[in-house]
Amino acid sequence: MFNQTIGRPMEILLVEDGLVDASVTIGALKKGQIQHRMTLIRDGAEAMEFLRQDGKFARAPRPDLILLDLGLPKKDGRQVLQEVKADETLSGIPVVIMTSSDDEEDRIQSELLGVDAFVTKPVDFEKFLTVVRQLKRYLHADLILPAL
Repeated sequence: MFNQTIGRPMEILLVEDGLVDASVTIGALKKGQIQHRMTLIRDGAEAMEFLRQDGKFARAPRPDLILLDLGLPKKDGRQVLQEVKADETLSGIPVVIMTSSDDEEDRIQSELLGVDAFVTKPVDFEKFLTVVRQLKRYLHADLILPAL
């Protein structure tokens, strides 16, 4: 159960093309009682438009956390991660890679690009929540997170 909470919910951008995986992630956050607002984007090109607040996303909220799949249409997750970490206005947003790949090369490449955490799907609920809680140190003090 939550202790006293203050501030606003976490803004999370979930970039995932698989609806089943998106549903599992959303369910894990709900079960973990992490107060959040979630935006689901299903391809990498649209994710970058959202993050840059281009076009139809001109009024999009700036995410506090990006949950990013590697295997995305239009622009894969590696390209999105590289662009986020290279952009001075976006590079401070923590990025968690969530992928079904167990390829060590994916992990190494993601780490070289500056990923904050790497979680292999199917997502282990407790491991996932531990990662989100560990990222709390990167997030603003006004976010709502459950007590550890």
